[in-house]
Amino acid sequence: MIETLLQQQVKVGDLTVRLPGGKMVRAGDGSGQPVAISLTGKGLRRLVANPGLGLGEAYMEGDLVFDQGSMWDLLEIVGRSGSRLPKGRGSLFKRLKRTIKGHVQQLNDRRASKQNVAHHYDISNDLYRRFLDADMQYSCAYFARPEMTLEDAQVAKKAHIAAKLNLSPDQTVLDIGSGWGGMAMTLAKDYGADVTGVTLSQEQLALARERAAAAGLADRARFELTDYRDVDRTFDRIVSVGMLEHVGAPNFRGYFETVKGLLKDDGVALIHSIGRMSGKGATNAFTAKYIFPGGYIPGLAEIVAAIEDAGLWITDIEILRLHYAETCKHWRMRFLADPEIPTLYDARFRRMWEFYLAGAELGFRYGGHMVFQIQIAKQRDAVPITRDYLAGT
Repeated sequence: MIETLLQQQVKVGDLTVRLPGGKMVRAGDGSGQPVAISLTGKGLRRLVANPGLGLGEAYMEGDLVFDQGSMWDLLEIVGRSGSRLPKGRGSLFKRLKRTIKGHVQQLNDRRASKQNVAHHYDISNDLYRRFLDADMQYSCAYFARPEMTLEDAQVAKKAHIAAKLNLSPDQTVLDIGSGWGGMAMTLAKDYGADVTGVTLSQEQLALARERAAAAGLADRARFELTDYRDVDRTFDRIVSVGMLEHVGAPNFRGYFETVKGLLKDDGVALIHSIGRMSGKGATNAFTAKYIFPGGYIPGLAEIVAAIEDAGLWITDIEILRLHYAETCKHWRMRFLADPEIPTLYDARFRRMWEFYLAGAELGFRYGGHMVFQIQIAKQRDAVPITRDYLAGT
C-alpha cells in the first residue's frame, strides 16, 4: 500500500523511504536534492490510513525521521509532483459530504469562537515575536519587489490596505480581528484615523494595548476584548485582515450583514482573507485538529454570494497569489533559525509548527490557496470610480 501511495503522490524528485524492517522504497524520477526518511510501524500505519493527517502526525510524534533533507524538501517534492493541485469540485456526494462536515466543524458561535482563538493565539506572544516581523503582522505580506525583506513587505501590505480604505484624517475605523495592534496603530499614526480594534485573544489584547500606550497612540488606537457581533456603533471604515478564515461557512452571510450594520452609509470596508481557487472545500485535517480548530478557507464564490445576500456593493477585488508563499517561507526559516526555540518548546511542538508552516507554504506555492482583498460598500459611489487613487501601492 505504501508503494502505491508513493507512486500516486511522488512523480518527480528523489525520495527514499526506509520501512519498518529495513526495506527501502524509492519514488520519483531521481531529479533534485535527495530526500530520505525512515518510518516506524506506527508512522507507516498513520501515513497509509490518512496521508493528509498522517504525514504531519507521524513527523510530530517522531514516527517519521529524516535521514536526509527536511520536511520542506519532502513537501516540495509532493508539490512539484502536482499532488496538491485541486482536482475539481468532485461528485455531488463528495461535495455534499464536505458541506455537512464543514458545517459541523465551523458553527463558531461566540463561545466556540473564543475557545478557537485561544487555542492558537493565546499560547505565547513570545513565540510569535520570534518568527514574525517587528510589527507582528500575522498575515500575508505584500512583496511589491522580489528582494523585499519581510519587514518591508509587511509595511507595503499595510500601505496597500490603507490605500484601499481611502482614508481621511479623523475618520473612525473598526479593525475586526486586530491581532497585536499593528494595523490599527499604523492607521492611527500614519493616516490620522481613530481606530477601535476588537479581538477575542487575551494575549493579543494585552500586548496591543501595551504597544499603543508605548507609542503614544492609546487615545487613537483602542482595543477591546469583544466579539465583532457585539459591537454597537457605526464606523466610517472597517478593516479585517486574516479574520474571515475563523468565521466558518455557516456564518458568512451573518458576518457581512454585521459588517453592513456597522458601516456608515458612505462607509468602506476592506476584507483580506486566505481563499481557495477551487471553490468550496474542507479544512486540512492536520490544521483543523492541531492549529486552527473551527477555521475554514473559503472559495471566492462563497464570499461573493454572502456579500450579495447582505446587499453590499463589491467595489474592488484583488487576488494575491504567491505573496503568501513567500511570507510563509520567511516565517518558516525564522522559526527554524531561532536559537532559543529548542530550549523553550519541546520537540513535538517544534515539529508540529514546522509542519504547519511548511504545509502552509506548500498550499500557496503548489496548491490552490491564494489571498483575496475585497473592498465593499453600501453605496456604489463610496470610492472613486477609477482605481487611480491606488497608484503607487
